Amino acid sequence: MLSEQVYANLRTAIMHGAHAPGDALKPQDLAVAQGVSLAVVREALVRLVGDGLADRLPNRGFAVPAFSDRRWQEIAEARRAVEPVLLRMSVERGDLDWEARVRAAHHRLARTPPFLPEEGEHYSDAWSEAHRIFHRTLLEGCGNTMLLDTFDRMWTASELARRWSARRRPGRDHLAEHRRLEETALARDADAAAAALVEHLTLTADGLAEDTRREATTKA
Repeated sequence: MLSEQVYANLRTAIMHGAHAPGDALKPQDLAVAQGVSLAVVREALVRLVGDGLADRLPNRGFAVPAFSDRRWQEIAEARRAVEPVLLRMSVERGDLDWEARVRAAHHRLARTPPFLPEEGEHYSDAWSEAHRIFHRTLLEGCGNTMLLDTFDRMWTASELARRWSARRRPGRDHLAEHRRLEETALARDADAAAAALVEHLTLTADGLAEDTRREATTKA
């Protein structure tokens, strides 16, 4: 239970920017701050590494993933290769119950405020969870648990990318993007739904690439 609590605390801190990209995650300091043993902290950090929310560096301990265009482009490439396939399967196999769950998930997402003053410049926790549920529900019609497990791992690994991208591109029209995904999927237009998903995923990756180039130019 202690490890689960420490894991949840660290995950939230990383997602909310309390630990910046590239920051060291020192087990000794975290153990003192959390009031737990070093073994408990290490167990939580190893789990974060598995989720893609921390890196384990040779001879250097643990760190928050650096703001790397290549890293997030690789994640986006993996998602673009896998998720449109699952969406096509969902469009072909999804039943009436799946349609109802997609509509409900989209309604929740569309009605959830993406930003809250008390949560700063990042997407709110409530919106982030509604976002995850909508995307997963779209793909659940495929009926393949192994593929859905792959989606879950990629989603967690890409969560930081979405948070950083959201902070830099607040004017992005997510409402229109998600509405198009819902409409094309429920219209059983597999080609249009897959194309909409690829475009949706690419916008996040492109936004991060643009910001990386801007930061590199500024530092030069």
